[in-house]
Amino acid sequence: MSKLLFPTSVVGSLPRPAFVLDLINDRPPLAPDRYRAAMEAAVRFAVAMQEHAGIDVLTDGEWWRKSYIGVIAELAHGFELGALPDGRPFTLVVDKLSPKTPGFIANEVTFLKTITKKLIKSTLPSPALLGERMWSAEKSAKAYPNRNDFVRACVPVLRRELELIRDAGADSAQIDDPHLCLFVDPEVRAKYADPDAAAAFAVDMINEVVSGVSGIKIAVHLCRRAGGRARGEVEHGGGYGPIIRHLNRLKVHHLTMEFTTPSAGDMAVFKELREDLEIGLGCVDVTPGKIDSAETIAARVRQALKFLAPERITLNPDCGFAPGSGAVVSIDEAYKKLCNEAEAARMLRAEVV
Repeated sequence: MSKLLFPTSVVGSLPRPAFVLDLINDRPPLAPDRYRAAMEAAVRFAVAMQEHAGIDVLTDGEWWRKSYIGVIAELAHGFELGALPDGRPFTLVVDKLSPKTPGFIANEVTFLKTITKKLIKSTLPSPALLGERMWSAEKSAKAYPNRNDFVRACVPVLRRELELIRDAGADSAQIDDPHLCLFVDPEVRAKYADPDAAAAFAVDMINEVVSGVSGIKIAVHLCRRAGGRARGEVEHGGGYGPIIRHLNRLKVHHLTMEFTTPSAGDMAVFKELREDLEIGLGCVDVTPGKIDSAETIAARVRQALKFLAPERITLNPDCGFAPGSGAVVSIDEAYKKLCNEAEAARMLRAEVV
């Protein structure tokens, strides 16, 4: 059986309805068995929505998590949890890491395997991203004198979870690293004494997480805060050229890269990537209120086909629809976007036969 051309996927997070937000924020607090039953029902809906839209590679929307990176605090002790003034959760490392609940993310996969026959993707934060967001000179230095010490301490925690995700039956594991992709932005690069050394360190840490782990497709998600469009955050500009040599060192099979905005640069950059890398093409805009037509999505893929073989391309949104649990995004709008993504894939398959 030949490989399905132009498989469709989501990046990770899906918008959380008010019901799900109440669950993850303990409004009201529930006994563990009631909480699990309610969240399982919610995740069944998320999966059914993706299936009905025609998506080929599914996630659970990351609905079990308050934060797509804060999930590290489920895997290890050593963190202080709190909330920002706008209600978003924050997590800081304040003590040496020690195992807490290995398999927390893998358990998401275990449940997904019981409710869908589709391919399953699971997501993990990258070590460097955790360092960027969760290390504080004021609160963390007693445990880890510098940021990179903490980043290195995250590697075995994440590697163990990756192995458990594989053992649970996930078809692919995606390591989310917006931090690495920020080095496309000249303004960000100017803040570092040696931006290439910082980018190289981020790649080295991912490679340590994945080294020797077989039996699962491994991806890296590159994001310039596209998901921040749902929260009004800064979108970082600049083409991928400054980090191409770093991307080519990643010991992974797949890169997700966003291309719905002109600031992402020219797709000719694909010619500079290793030929064995699959590309998860960000071809669906995640900006709230903007719904790309199937033809618009297909046109972006056709542009990529000038530089990539069809077998290398997966269709996906630029980013997760709601990477933070506080993002207010319409799930009905996300559903329409996914329907159009699937329709674009059908159009492209009919053209490339």
